[in-house]
Amino acid sequence: MSDQPVPLNIDGTLDLHQFPPKVVKDLVPDYLQECLAVGILDVRIIHGKGIGVLRTIVEVILKEHPQVESFAHPNDGSGWGATVVRLKPLNEDN
Repeated sequence: MSDQPVPLNIDGTLDLHQFPPKVVKDLVPDYLQECLAVGILDVRIIHGKGIGVLRTIVEVILKEHPQVESFAHPNDGSGWGATVVRLKPLNEDN
């Protein structure tokens, strides 16, 4: 995989399949901040099912992120392969 930047659409869906696990710890918080900057409060992070390594990394990040209101695994058939996140809106105090 190349070390070149990968352009991302800030549309509320982040698919981690195209990224090596080593970049996820920086990528997820950066993506959440970009979503907040454009007013997106509902985010879907697709990490896949696998053995749960990416899911665990994502959950740790979300638990520590101050703008995360809540997160869960959707009941829409994607199950453990994705996490839906609700962000707190930015205001002047954040």
